Amino acid sequence: MQTLIEKYGEARLPRYTSYPTAPTFSPVVGASTYADWLAHIPKNAPVSLYIHIPFCRAMCWYCGCHTTITSRDKPILDYIDTVSAEIRMVREQLGAEVSCGHIHFGGGTPTVMPPEAFRRLSAILAQNFIFTPTTEIAVEIDPRTLTLPMVEALQDGGVTRASLGVQSFDPRVQRAINRLQSEQQTQEAVTHLRHVGIENISFDLIYGLPLQTVESCVATAQAAVTMRPDRFSVFGYAHVPSFKQHQTLIDEMTLPGAIERSEQAEAIAATLEAAGYVRIGLDHYALPDDEMVLAQKAGRLHRNFQGYTTDVCQTLIGFGASAIGRTPSGFVQNEVPPGVYRRQIGSGQLATTKGYQLTPEDTMRAELIERLMCDFKADVDRIASAHGFDSAMLLNGNHRLAMLEDDGVISLSNGVLAVRPDHRFIIRAVAACFDAHLQPSGRAHSKAA
Repeated sequence: MQTLIEKYGEARLPRYTSYPTAPTFSPVVGASTYADWLAHIPKNAPVSLYIHIPFCRAMCWYCGCHTTITSRDKPILDYIDTVSAEIRMVREQLGAEVSCGHIHFGGGTPTVMPPEAFRRLSAILAQNFIFTPTTEIAVEIDPRTLTLPMVEALQDGGVTRASLGVQSFDPRVQRAINRLQSEQQTQEAVTHLRHVGIENISFDLIYGLPLQTVESCVATAQAAVTMRPDRFSVFGYAHVPSFKQHQTLIDEMTLPGAIERSEQAEAIAATLEAAGYVRIGLDHYALPDDEMVLAQKAGRLHRNFQGYTTDVCQTLIGFGASAIGRTPSGFVQNEVPPGVYRRQIGSGQLATTKGYQLTPEDTMRAELIERLMCDFKADVDRIASAHGFDSAMLLNGNHRLAMLEDDGVISLSNGVLAVRPDHRFIIRAVAACFDAHLQPSGRAHSKAA
């Protein structure tokens, strides 16, 4: 295991929450292209919505998100007005109301907005899209700043799932990442949410943080399972200070190495599994009767920008600064700086700044990579043939794949590729074998292990 981690685990690879990945986006795809793509979205197919709220009250030094620190509500309220205008603008481009399968409020910290602003934003979404009894509405929450009035606003907005950032309960680690959060704060948030009927609770944990040890990871996981969330997402910390300046505040000498990171990840996995959670894909866990577990068993699990999901919608419409969306034609991303985003929307133009138009080959590779990331196996022959390609173009001369086969990481028989169960921790290295866009460019991705 150690040899494989040293050989493959240090490579910086995408998380493959999309294919192609964001570094391939270019200004060739802009606002006019996106407007055309929106107009051609099938009207009888549900869509998913992502609303990005790029504001926090304090900066967590490990954070890799696009966010702005503010102690005032006015910038947030002005931003919500702009997002509301974008929602109406997109609705006009669609030409007709479409129904929503999933809605996700991400950040930043979505619950940092005033409760009435959340109610108003939820109402605007309901005015422009069709909600159904099965529409899932999820929101990311920082337990440290969650208030009872905001919990009530989430209830009024129809929220069905709350995703709480936990990361680590170790005080030493918390001080090293500038995020002090007690177990009591987290438990109180869970209690308040459940009290108003928001029963679906997810926790986010992180390994590979400064000063983190296997023991502290296990202690955090053990404390978290006592609160009995129905899902966990467990991510490896991505240290890329060249892209996130605030990460320079983390002492690199306190970061665990590749072997330690892998040991931490597996220790968390063992703790969660011992508590009755089922491991899903690379980094998610859920209780046995959870919809995500059932989807994995049935081969219906999918992967998007929020990680593993049961969302089957082919279109994701992103709202807000830096938000990424996907249509059957390709990917789009909005302007990243909130000020630039606001000016663009204020001028009456969509805020699309870059994107990527999918080719038939991209679509084929995307399905192959998604199945590998979700199922740890893929019928390469079947997938290639279904898209009108010969699997030979994927397998013949694929030196990276041959190396993984020689090392016993994968097996390939009758066109079906499978990853050995004890080597699933380097699934991203396997997926990268089919990434036609992955070239040495200096672009930093998180570690594969």
